[in-house]
Amino acid sequence: MDEDVAFILEAAGEGMESSIAHLEKELVKIRAGKANAVMLNGVRVEYYGAQTPINQVAAIVAEDSRTLRVTPFDKSALSAIERGIVAANLGLNPQNDGIIIRISIPQLSGERRQQLVKQARAEGETAKISIRSVRRDHNDQLKKLKEDGVSEDQIKRGEEEIQKMTAKYSDRIDEVIKKKEEEITTI
Repeated sequence: MDEDVAFILEAAGEGMESSIAHLEKELVKIRAGKANAVMLNGVRVEYYGAQTPINQVAAIVAEDSRTLRVTPFDKSALSAIERGIVAANLGLNPQNDGIIIRISIPQLSGERRQQLVKQARAEGETAKISIRSVRRDHNDQLKKLKEDGVSEDQIKRGEEEIQKMTAKYSDRIDEVIKKKEEEITTI
């Protein structure tokens, strides 16, 4: 196989792999009823005039399966952290005791579980769109190789290989989403 074709196939694989990694990172943010410090990753806190990620101003620990404890590094940031958690609109109610913030993770209702399943499926569809975009971009690169004297057979084989990769990564997305749905719907 031509070096250029092999390089494009390798780049396509890396692009599709990064789509899966991004999906997994996004799915961690969808809570499944258990306390997890990652749930607060998207929270930003107004700290000395700058929007700062919460994990840079406080330590976040899961005390048990239903409670998160947020301990600020600077006690003066306590109320700003509390406001940041509320503003993040995660459906969480922080309890400030003057030293730390405790967040009780409420039991998920059936309706809320269905919303989370829809959200997970939407993330999966976004990942599939990303993979199809990688496929399109790399197929276009293969077609441009024709101008550089690469044979049509090699280009065709490269396109078939990219299609196989697309199908493989789409199946992986389906597996990841199915696993997340089971996690969400399990009481």
